[in-house]
Amino acid sequence: MSDNTAERVDGRFARGAKRRAEIIDATLAVVTRDGAAGVTHRTVAKEAGITTSLSTYYFATLDDLLVAALTSVADAYTAKIRAIIDAPGDKLAGLAELIAETGGSGRERALAERELATLAARRPSLRPIARRWRENVAELAGTLTDDAHAITALVAMSDGLCTAILLDNARADPVDLRVALHKALRS
Repeated sequence: MSDNTAERVDGRFARGAKRRAEIIDATLAVVTRDGAAGVTHRTVAKEAGITTSLSTYYFATLDDLLVAALTSVADAYTAKIRAIIDAPGDKLAGLAELIAETGGSGRERALAERELATLAARRPSLRPIARRWRENVAELAGTLTDDAHAITALVAMSDGLCTAILLDNARADPVDLRVALHKALRS
């Protein structure tokens, strides 16, 4: 393959990856605005400013589209939790900061993730990805204790706090969240 051909192929790949990411972002915007029930190839294409046929070119089925959207959110959370696990310092404070984002800059993504995670109860293709948040929090908790019940309590507390923050549509104090997480871990 000549250098010119390689550049064209690389350029097509980059454009394709960019378009795919735009469609995923549009899907998350639709989920945030209209809920998961509002996701169709047509609504996503309109949100992304593309044709419906282009949306179906990248994502043949709605499940493909929803899996990609939830994976995008789950990957972001996984990276953040991995950073908390790998960093020195107070891991509960790091988790509390992450949960607090649900009431601030991370609200839209958290709302979309929560909506898609709830949909996973009905759509088996989404379940493995929807479980990742819980698995990541459990891994973090496992760095703090080997008590399986405490790990389960911390995961449940984290889920509950995220849900409460979304329902209240209010900012949360990371210090208060850390106290609650600590109590769950020690109960």
